Amino acid sequence: QVQLMESGGGLVQAGGSLRLSCVVSGSIFSINAMGWYRQAPGKQRELVASITSGGSTNYADSVKGRFTISRDNAINTVHLQMNSLKPEDTAVYYCAAREYGSYNYDYWGQGTQVTVSS
Repeated sequence: QVQLMESGGGLVQAGGSLRLSCVVSGSIFSINAMGWYRQAPGKQRELVASITSGGSTNYADSVKGRFTISRDNAINTVHLQMNSLKPEDTAVYYCAAREYGSYNYDYWGQGTQVTVSS
């Protein structure tokens, strides 16, 4: 089992920055990839960014050049640095973990609210 705990959400003005963190605990050696998803009211959950155990990253087109995902293996934490935030980035952000051999993300955090005011 893997447990995920997000932090770092909040209210920020457009153009501002926030950094989300996700602390991973439990069977961390079973994890192949970590991701950040978001879900805005009335919209489907979407993958914002992901990072594999080898360090490969992937971003949604809407956040490329503005968001950066990184991992600090020493403290079992994944970060999402969000710069140049826009009102359309407003959503609940979820941290997720995918195990080796799994196609879908297997574990989810409770979510953290990000609100960007115009």
